[in-house]
Amino acid sequence: MIPFTVHLFDASSVLHAFGPWVLVGIALLVFVESGVLFPFLPGDSLLVTAAILGSTLGVTPWQVLAVASVAAIAGDLVGYWIGRRFGRRLFRDQAKLLTTQRLGEAETFFTRWGGLSLVLGRFVPVVRTYVPLAAGTARMPVRQFVVWNVVGAVAWVSVLLTVGVLLGGIPFVADHIDLLMIIIVAVSVLPLIVGAVLRRARRHGAARSTQPESSVRSR
Repeated sequence: MIPFTVHLFDASSVLHAFGPWVLVGIALLVFVESGVLFPFLPGDSLLVTAAILGSTLGVTPWQVLAVASVAAIAGDLVGYWIGRRFGRRLFRDQAKLLTTQRLGEAETFFTRWGGLSLVLGRFVPVVRTYVPLAAGTARMPVRQFVVWNVVGAVAWVSVLLTVGVLLGGIPFVADHIDLLMIIIVAVSVLPLIVGAVLRRARRHGAARSTQPESSVRSR
């Protein structure tokens, strides 16, 4: 429930609360979500809302693109360094945030997609926080990481801002931003829900397959 709890706060109110420091606020939240191992921040909804409310906030999409891209790149570099420096030692099975399960999922994702995981993972909440860590743990070459990191960060920010700009031109959307944010959050966390259901189904299937044959016969 944590992703929903944090993601569903009013991104519009948060952006307005930053006042003239809105670009600094966006950069800080994107940086923390990307690399400081706190994945439950509203990066997706924040960027879309910033694009929709750009004129009200006094910022342009190009300014947000530049600031958010740099923050995302820097955040992933921090995550990569943490993974390279400390590896799996930071993670515990029963931890609240740094769980070995989340690291294992990120490592599996990274192993499957390699450098492309730094692009694909950007579009999945929580995953985007842990993939750079997995890349560092796997000691991915620094130059290769930097290239994929830049591509992933710029692509992620660009896509979300483009969505916001296009939707901002629709009067209904401009008048119902809260509803739009709920839809965006629901879509963004859908891969996490599907993944959790599949993992539970696999665990259940594995448990059934390992049951003693005698217990199966007694049923």
